[in-house]
Amino acid sequence: MSKSMLIDTSKCMACRACQVACKQWNRLPAEDTTFTGTYENPPGFSPKTWMKVTFQEEEQGDDVKWYFGNQRCMHCTDAACILVCPAGAISHSESGAVVIDSEKCIGCNYCVANCTFDIMGFNRQNNVATKCTFCYDRTSNGLQPACSTACPTGALKYGDRSDLLRAARTRVGELRSAGKTKATLYGQTELHGTGMVFILEDDPEHYALPSNPYVPLSARAWNVVFKPIRVLAVVGVAFGLWKNWSTTKDIKEGKGSS
Repeated sequence: MSKSMLIDTSKCMACRACQVACKQWNRLPAEDTTFTGTYENPPGFSPKTWMKVTFQEEEQGDDVKWYFGNQRCMHCTDAACILVCPAGAISHSESGAVVIDSEKCIGCNYCVANCTFDIMGFNRQNNVATKCTFCYDRTSNGLQPACSTACPTGALKYGDRSDLLRAARTRVGELRSAGKTKATLYGQTELHGTGMVFILEDDPEHYALPSNPYVPLSARAWNVVFKPIRVLAVVGVAFGLWKNWSTTKDIKEGKGSS
């Protein structure tokens, strides 16, 4: 992995400019939402929402502490979605980003079911999985991701992984010296390293992150046991989808049996 995004939660003010920029650049339409009491809007992921800012309010003595997190595809090195995809539609780009080839996706939903961070969406209309692309269309042309470009506080930074990790360690040291004794770095080693690296002021759970992320055993079993027959599985599913399409087409054209 050569590129990463550094997310400094100590600098985030939950303005959600990143969330809006993601919507705008990827032309993701708005969706109807309901207020759930968490101030998160929308409350979950979908084909129309690829990233969101999380809110967690906690009473600490006489004070109230707000924790602002940032959820989207983590672009894991050890990625469950890649392991379970029977069509080979999900892979790592040259920079380490996890990308989905919508032309190869067969809509099996295995990636959605096995995602370590539960951030995958599924477009039922197009029958394809959806998620944050790490703005591959921008970064492959020398541009910054849309979200980091929009951040007004510098909480999001994109660049060479080694440089960002070095800066992150320095920042964690500064926070600890300032009394934030639980300040830590998240994503440096988790799942062999994730594309999204977080500077946290407290435990990961405060930011909607698992403290010990792992690839489900079922995902590893699929990759090891069923990988030899993956091609046959893909052919079978593809044939089934074609047969269904063909039958539907014949019925619409009046060619079905009477």
